Amino acid sequence: MDELKYSYKYPHPAMASDCVIFGFDGVSIRVLLIQRGVEPFKGKWALPGGFMNIDETAEECARRELEEETGLKNTVVEQFYTFSEVGRDPRERVVSVAHYALVRLSEVKGGDDASMARWFAQEEIPSLAFDHDHILRMAISRLKERICFEPIGFELLPEVFTMTELQNLYEAILGIKFDRRNFYNKMLKLGILSEAEPRPAQASRRVPLRYRFNAMKYAELKQKGFRLEF
Repeated sequence: MDELKYSYKYPHPAMASDCVIFGFDGVSIRVLLIQRGVEPFKGKWALPGGFMNIDETAEECARRELEEETGLKNTVVEQFYTFSEVGRDPRERVVSVAHYALVRLSEVKGGDDASMARWFAQEEIPSLAFDHDHILRMAISRLKERICFEPIGFELLPEVFTMTELQNLYEAILGIKFDRRNFYNKMLKLGILSEAEPRPAQASRRVPLRYRFNAMKYAELKQKGFRLEF
């Protein structure tokens, strides 16, 4: 069987993994891009990613490329779509398994075939190489859908955060503004937030309370068919 392992006569497309990495700066959603250091599209910005080795899965490829190109290690990534348009790569027939991940903002570095890695606010993202504009748009759409079913936003916040920071995050992802009081009441009513520390007795009510995400409570709600609607 060994001699048959890679000897099929049919053309084989190359496989790749591309990654959409989201971060949050307290006001807006940011996307991590790399500036390509090699052709094709040398000098253009692109999503981190690259070709899959013969002995790794798409997810392993995504994590490896992230570490090589951005310095991000042990990142939890999730597949969201496979892009297989025939002409998407000028070099050869390439099928890309796209992933996304949510990370707290951190220092990144360029490496491998990336000359630079940098966070961009959504409204500042330049035209991207390959079909990465299309991949990014689909990832943003998936992020908006998923935030109503899972508490993905909490992965972008500090472990302890204020209600204002949480509201800013949801507004940045969904692209809408919420009434402060209504948002506050809805989140507290869900029971998925726990006070991280009580407000000092003599402190002004203008001093914001700080919260932690209650993962156990959320798991209970999800079993009941939880959906967050605004």
